[in-house]
Amino acid sequence: MRTPVTIIGAGLGGLTLARVLHVNNVPFTVYEAEPSPTDRGQGGMLDIHDYNGQRALQAADLTDEFQAIVMTGRQTMRLVERDGTVLHEIPDDETGTRPEVQRGALRRILLDALPAHTVRWGHKVSAVRPCGEGQYEVTFGDDSSIVTSLLVGADGAWSRVRPALCDATPAYVGTSFVETYLFDADTRHTATAQLVGDGSMIAPSPGKEIFVHRETGDTLHAYIALARSQEWFAAIDFTDASHPRARIAREFHGWAPALTALITDSDTAPVLRPHHALPSGHQWEHVPGATLLGDAAHLTAPNGEGANAAMLDAAELGQALAAASDVEPALTAYEQTLFARNAEPVEFEGTEVHGLESEKNTAQTMLKMLIEQEL
Repeated sequence: MRTPVTIIGAGLGGLTLARVLHVNNVPFTVYEAEPSPTDRGQGGMLDIHDYNGQRALQAADLTDEFQAIVMTGRQTMRLVERDGTVLHEIPDDETGTRPEVQRGALRRILLDALPAHTVRWGHKVSAVRPCGEGQYEVTFGDDSSIVTSLLVGADGAWSRVRPALCDATPAYVGTSFVETYLFDADTRHTATAQLVGDGSMIAPSPGKEIFVHRETGDTLHAYIALARSQEWFAAIDFTDASHPRARIAREFHGWAPALTALITDSDTAPVLRPHHALPSGHQWEHVPGATLLGDAAHLTAPNGEGANAAMLDAAELGQALAAASDVEPALTAYEQTLFARNAEPVEFEGTEVHGLESEKNTAQTMLKMLIEQEL
């Protein structure tokens, strides 16, 4: 198959698809809304799993480059009670199957592996219009447009391509993250740094949770999770950093100061990250000349699989297109595999995940899960 592929979105999924197509000599162009690859930060740490993300990187012929950016020691995971008691630690003995990397570093190796000018920056899609006979007109914010006969939406939760395939829209799932950072934590936030340890730390509780990654340069990147309505968060003035710090910290009254410091002592203004999802088991009737991958296809609340799943989608789609003599059967087969995979329950290390709101979302319950896995 040598039909040029138009990819909307230069996230990890879109770039993985581009790289797999490039390896297989299939022409493509990526269109990305951001003005440049350095326009904004790319988020925190990602654990890349052997059963999806690493498989995708193998298909992209980037395993060596991936290994070069793995952060040694970051697979260490601590389970902590609200009072700061460390219940359990899983050390990083370098045999784990989920090595950690910085998202920005992973995006960089994908970009560096593509020919120059195949990613068109500053092309924010404003509309996608079917033209008939499997063709689509894609219009950008500057009113320029292209017509393509093979369109892939890799453009995330609020995909502009998705409406050309189906009517599904993401809905708020009842939980949100408030994202914070502590910089130079080993010297400036010593007690918190010591509690977090060398990798990640989780302190779960019904309806709330604190999850932390240790990133480069002894930075602690925290996700403060709360099961609250959008109206509850709307009452917090996130334009005044002191207001969300104080208001969110009140929800963790009585927790260890080393934990609440991740909220009250944040070196950046807290950022609200609401969680949205597409309907469970979301599918669509195949339409000629177009498909979706990653969050555009199967957005869920954060579960540790999003980036990995998008990369695997991309690798499978790229390989299917490269091997196909006819586009439509390849797209249909890819979508059927995608739908079947996303109908499966999400698992965490072999155990079904309990929701944040669940009374079972406690450190003791999670410890029991971890012990059962080790037996």
